Amino acid sequence: MTDLRPDVQPARDSADPTVERLREAVEAGFPRTVADLTRLVRIPSVSWAAFDPAHVAASADAVAELVRDLGVFDVVDIRRAPIGEGDGAALGQPAVVARRAARNGRPTVLLYAHHDVQPPGRDEDWDSAPFEPTLRGDRLYGRGAADDKAGVMAHVAAIRALIDVVGEDLDLGIALFIEGEEEFGSRSFAAFLRENRDLLEADAIVVADSNNWDVDTPALTVALRGNVTFRLTVSTLDHASHSGMFGGAVPDAMLAAVRLLDSLWDADGAVAVEGLRSADLATPDYPEAQLRAETGLLDGVEPIGRGSILSRIWAQPSITVTGIDAPSVANASNTLLPSVSVRLSARIAPGQDAGEALAGLQAHLRERAPFGAHLAIDDVDTGQPFLVDTSGWAVAEARVAMAEAWGREPVDIGVGGSIPFISELVEEFPAARILVTGVEDPDSRAHSPNESLHLGVFRRAVLTEAALLARLQARSSA
Repeated sequence: MTDLRPDVQPARDSADPTVERLREAVEAGFPRTVADLTRLVRIPSVSWAAFDPAHVAASADAVAELVRDLGVFDVVDIRRAPIGEGDGAALGQPAVVARRAARNGRPTVLLYAHHDVQPPGRDEDWDSAPFEPTLRGDRLYGRGAADDKAGVMAHVAAIRALIDVVGEDLDLGIALFIEGEEEFGSRSFAAFLRENRDLLEADAIVVADSNNWDVDTPALTVALRGNVTFRLTVSTLDHASHSGMFGGAVPDAMLAAVRLLDSLWDADGAVAVEGLRSADLATPDYPEAQLRAETGLLDGVEPIGRGSILSRIWAQPSITVTGIDAPSVANASNTLLPSVSVRLSARIAPGQDAGEALAGLQAHLRERAPFGAHLAIDDVDTGQPFLVDTSGWAVAEARVAMAEAWGREPVDIGVGGSIPFISELVEEFPAARILVTGVEDPDSRAHSPNESLHLGVFRRAVLTEAALLARLQARSSA
């Protein structure tokens, strides 16, 4: 059993003079850091196919300019990689890559983040325009303000602070990979790693795309669920028919789809698909009241599933219908629908293979198609779950850096979401140590309306990374 129960320690002050100098540098540069972040947030860099790719290209240009201005990299470039095989394969979205060579036996660290963002949704669901960064209280609101343009700026600002402190004595090797299509499935990721291996190879990899326990307590993410998504089309007729003339005798596609989808869960909302497994993780206390506060669960609506709340999110599978193609209520006519398509998104527990989970889901659906309905499954995407090896030197260094920056010992957490490309990083760079950090907190609302970044968390995240880079600068290559 992996124990993810946090042992939150009281605040403590750092006595390390290097950390204090870094703290001063981060604080002095923070207005510039936030200003640079707001400029990035204003670029609507949605990487989904239905959106203008020129915005993602403009975002890559802006990030590359920030990286070049650091003045420490031997190479700074914007590159793309193919999606799929063959000469006619489409290219993925632009990523920014950079590298400086290590000197005097120091290690190399790869810093990852992504500059693309989720679609904003409806403007009326936002309290301020999604691509007009707005400061309210101690939070900066805007699409991508937290996920993950703050991760991009955490890397840039940490390097700035490190340069301020060590100057020309910087011996640490640093590689940067700022991806441009993470929110659209990282479809060219594996090819990009292969084509740019020499630029990206490192002793440690920092993925700045996760969460913290709360606004006062840092966290290192050590468990991530995988994902399986696909489009399911349910068909019962070769054309639409009048619902009054034939309803009650002919099964329409919506009826079949509703009955089929309902079979995916049992009575308490837990996943009821044979073959989807849970992980054995000991999780911390997380009261229902906190779940309600952080998710906006309505009065009278009960949580679903079994076991501790965090085990349901971190260590058990879940299935969500994230989209449906059917007539809108405003355009509904009295017809029996011949076909209905839905988008299914399943999260799978650490330790389960994504291909195995996909096969289990497909078998479940095909075996239970009601009324002999015809099923089609396409547009499939999978990502592997991940468990971090916490026994290595890099995790130890990261924990010290977090404690120094936050004045509080970090906790190990799981995350219900997925970062599927981490398994591809491990496959391409098996000797590298993986660190999953982040700038978000439980109220950041990534992917949702009113996404925001807590500036206190952001400031401490920048200092954490600067302190980590300083610690790596002081050690010999692993």
